[in-house]
Amino acid sequence: MAPILAVLFTLVLFAGFAVAARCVRTVRQGNVAVVTAFGKYRRVLYPGLNFLVPVLEDVATTVSVQNRSVELAFQAITNDQANVYFKALLLFSVLDQREETIKAVAFKFIDEASFNQTLVRTVEGAVRSFVATRKQAEILALRGEIVANVKGHLDASLSSWGYHLQDMQMNDVVFDQPVMESMARVVASQNLLAAAENEGRALLVTKTRQAEAEGNAIRISAEADRTAQKLRGEGIALFREEAARGISVAAKEMESAGLSSALILFQMWTESIKHMAEKGHGNVIFLDGSAEGYQRTLEQMAALQMSTTFNSPRKLA
Repeated sequence: MAPILAVLFTLVLFAGFAVAARCVRTVRQGNVAVVTAFGKYRRVLYPGLNFLVPVLEDVATTVSVQNRSVELAFQAITNDQANVYFKALLLFSVLDQREETIKAVAFKFIDEASFNQTLVRTVEGAVRSFVATRKQAEILALRGEIVANVKGHLDASLSSWGYHLQDMQMNDVVFDQPVMESMARVVASQNLLAAAENEGRALLVTKTRQAEAEGNAIRISAEADRTAQKLRGEGIALFREEAARGISVAAKEMESAGLSSALILFQMWTESIKHMAEKGHGNVIFLDGSAEGYQRTLEQMAALQMSTTFNSPRKLA
């Protein structure tokens, strides 16, 4: 009898441990457990230690509320019939931890693979519908608009499934090789055109600056010549004025001494002849040596003296 009781006690003890094990559930951080009773949703278990009703309740699935990512690779066709190959990264998560949200995540799709397939096809459809309205030359500059368009289409669907799109990145946008080569040639030709235009503008600026510099140099040179001519003329005028004044003073002194002022003219004439003889370098000078010629020369020099004296700037002043 005693061995039978010991066996029964052992069986009861094991049964108690088994029931206790089924009553206790630990939910890890970042997850939410969905509890069903006879296959029907009953409640949600949050991270930590939780208790279940034995036999009645069971954990149907565990939902992760952490961020998840999926990488996509698909093809689209532009408005001008060019193939575009995209590689995108989606970052999404469960919208929140409310019961209705967790129920949608747990029961909208039959399994995780079905959800991922639907998500991928939805993104592909949104991208293809947008790309079909654009030309190949516009696509590379419209990554931001493509992402915004996909988010606009995807957010409503994801919200109904209990998810939220955190971010989407277009990591790679590639065309067929002939298209890429033609685009490269277009870019190269545009760069050459821009370089030629810049060189032309630089040459125009250089020529303009050179012309301005030459004009300034000519103007400065002309102003310097004009100033030099002015100063030279003023010097000659001052020389003539002083010479006239000296002759006038000398003539007055000779007249006061009882001598004729014609002697000064004769001396000037002889000095001129001497200078011409010394500096003439063999040139022949014909002079009228007659008394009438000499008298005429004196009269002309006297007239020149009188003209210089009366037209002197200081006399006029």
